[in-house]
Amino acid sequence: MPAGVPMGTYLKMFAASLLSMFAGAEVVHRYYRPDLTIPEIPPKPGELKTELLGLKERQHEPQVSQQ
Repeated sequence: MPAGVPMGTYLKMFAASLLSMFAGAEVVHRYYRPDLTIPEIPPKPGELKTELLGLKERQHEPQVSQQ
């Protein structure tokens, strides 16, 4: 095993890491409570709060470096 660690110790550490990762993900999932519903009608562009509304406008502006 890596760095001369015995197999039993390695498996215990691996199991503890895996369980703590799953527990942390569950805690975060329960804290933030994501909305997992799927709407029947897709929202129109601009209705989602997660969209970057000014992104398209900024992409078309020429980028001028000021040196």
